[in-house]
Amino acid sequence: MSVLTALGPPADSSPVFSPEGITARVRQIREPVHVVSGPDGRELGIATGAVPAGPVLGTLPPLYPEWLGGRTFCEAHGVRFPYVAGEMANGIATTRMVSAMARAEMIGFFGAGGLAYPDVERAVDALVRELGSRSNWGVNLIHSPAEPALEFRVAELLLRRGVPRISASAFMELTPAVVLCSAHGLRPGPDGSVVRRTHLLAKVSRPEVAERFLSPAPPALLDHLVARGKLTRQEASLAALVPVAEDITVEADSGGHTDNRPLSVLLPRIAALRDALGRRFGYRRPVRLGAAGGLGTPDAVAAAFALGASYVVVGSVNQTAVEAGLSDAAKAMLCDADVSDVAMAPAADMFELGVRLQVLSRGTMFAQRAARLHAAYRAHGSLEEIPSALRATIERDVLRAPFDEIWRHARTFWDQRDPAEITRAEADPKHRMALVFRWYLGSSSRWAITGEESRRADFQIWCGPAMGAFNRWAAGSFLADPAHRSVVLIGLNLLEGAAVLTRAHQLRTYGVPLPAEAFTYAPCELA
Repeated sequence: MSVLTALGPPADSSPVFSPEGITARVRQIREPVHVVSGPDGRELGIATGAVPAGPVLGTLPPLYPEWLGGRTFCEAHGVRFPYVAGEMANGIATTRMVSAMARAEMIGFFGAGGLAYPDVERAVDALVRELGSRSNWGVNLIHSPAEPALEFRVAELLLRRGVPRISASAFMELTPAVVLCSAHGLRPGPDGSVVRRTHLLAKVSRPEVAERFLSPAPPALLDHLVARGKLTRQEASLAALVPVAEDITVEADSGGHTDNRPLSVLLPRIAALRDALGRRFGYRRPVRLGAAGGLGTPDAVAAAFALGASYVVVGSVNQTAVEAGLSDAAKAMLCDADVSDVAMAPAADMFELGVRLQVLSRGTMFAQRAARLHAAYRAHGSLEEIPSALRATIERDVLRAPFDEIWRHARTFWDQRDPAEITRAEADPKHRMALVFRWYLGSSSRWAITGEESRRADFQIWCGPAMGAFNRWAAGSFLADPAHRSVVLIGLNLLEGAAVLTRAHQLRTYGVPLPAEAFTYAPCELA
């Protein structure tokens, strides 16, 4: 696949000194660029291609998007580009999206979080049939503290079907499921190294969580899995020699689950932790760090690589891609978003814990309504304790149905998914209240996926500020039309733009007078 067909080398490779000429040459990243001086010896310009006559002060080799993160990530995962399409939950990151990314020599993860087991199983089987011979694809394993049995069952499914890569997200601590994914299939290599059958990429946003994934799996968890017959003793022994994950995705201000921390602070902190733990445990291979959250423009992607990321993970903006499993109505709302059109709201999967996630606020009342439900949950011990006036408001303005009716819907859902939740709720009135309120949070995401027009004001759409930044960057280009937003074209343009901006910054450090236009990149119809 040719990375770039819209631009070619300049017809004239003689030195240029004008702002327009410099800007044009900066974009020829696949040519060597020479820093040259003018006739008076003081004016600096550039030439591309062959070494020009006259004084040459320095030369930069060709620059390729494929090399922005170094080669280790691409070599380890058998891909051409250090780029990952993240796993938007509830199947918004579809099997179609994963397949497109795999064929473009990148990585995509199916968004299994929030789905029932049969839905995950169908998606995995479809991906195995279509991509079974490829290794550059994967499925998400999301931490599910309210449903640990489902989490473990999904982990076993992914291993049983031979899913080559697993992205672990939202974990606050290591669980048997994620340790099983890390250790299962480990074997000694001919050179004494530990060879992985399944590659685990772990998303983290806190140093204390990163430390757990950067360390070997705890002996107690390994022994537990051996005792259950889920791991062999050899696998457990080898797991003690390697980190739980050899790819750590540092997640900054992202859509969905996030701690809203800036990447420029978080990634260096975790890089230092990675280096310290690598020395402590004496790993034979360095752990790679990726960057996620806030990556919606070439500038942001270039900055992530400049911070030392080996790869980037893009999520929010891909929800507007043609392959995304989101309704046209919800995509249109995302396409109207600006960087400030986001808010924090309670998370359905960790409602009782008070965990919040980042969602779109423009055009939807979900964040405010979900917050009202969580406030009522915190203040009262049961549905019956809620004052009648507040109850009437919630039933009329949020749920649009009486509590008893919503409980019947929730009971039907949990009867199919996990009947133990019903038993617990009947014994614990506060848990029953949580399940009633979680019905709204779970339904609001499904309404956005299906485009339920009557509940448009309740759409829950996971979104970070990167969505608005992407919209401003794409404005006026072919990517402004959602019909042209394929996940691959989004990725190629972000990488190409990041490479152009990286070249501009390189030349600026050599003293070349670059105009502001040299630090811009407009989306192109790349192939």
